[in-house]
Amino acid sequence: MPLMRLDKILADMGVGSRREIKALIKNGRVTVNNEAAASGEMKLDTERAEISVDGLPVEYKEFRYVMLNKPAGYVCASEDRRERTVMELLDGRLRRQGLFSVGRLDKDTEGLLILTNDGDYAHRVISPKSDICKRYYAKVEGVLNRSDAEKMLEGLVLGDGTRCLPAGLEIISENECVVSLREGKYHQVKRMMACLGKRVQYLKRLSIGGLMLDERLAIGRWRELGEEEIALSLRTENGY
Repeated sequence: MPLMRLDKILADMGVGSRREIKALIKNGRVTVNNEAAASGEMKLDTERAEISVDGLPVEYKEFRYVMLNKPAGYVCASEDRRERTVMELLDGRLRRQGLFSVGRLDKDTEGLLILTNDGDYAHRVISPKSDICKRYYAKVEGVLNRSDAEKMLEGLVLGDGTRCLPAGLEIISENECVVSLREGKYHQVKRMMACLGKRVQYLKRLSIGGLMLDERLAIGRWRELGEEEIALSLRTENGY
């Protein structure tokens, strides 16, 4: 990897603005390989240099991948003047690293949400051409039946004429199910259920590809994904 300036590394990792970073270095609060950094202009090998700010290590990563257990009441936006956003659930450094949500969950929908600053990865996950399945648990008002599952598998045509790709419907009880989609149209699960004469009362995303929501992750909490988990999120499957 080519050498990078210390101040750029720190800025990319969300430590602060260039002005703030300059002050941190001047005040001796930044160390490189256990020695006080002399200047933000010094060039470093990001894979070998040990960088710390106030004694806390700063690990350089070009791309970040975060799993969030999204709570209801938050919108999937970088900023919003009226609503709380999922970005407010992250710590300050991550919020300054240009993360965005991979696809969107409705304000009142809970569950698995991936945040990243890797645009190519996000495109692969959300593109229907990638054939990556997303699964949702839904509780509905109305009685689910085999006919509903058959209609979903054929591909529904919504009230406004929008045609949906074939989707899976696993009935758990008369008013609970798991919906499997390979696309992500606006309010899709709710609109599909409305097309079947049911109203969604509760919705939670369970998985993306082979990546399951970590149920040990409390609602509103997040953690970074490992390389194997990133690969799982890109896994395709045949059928439902």
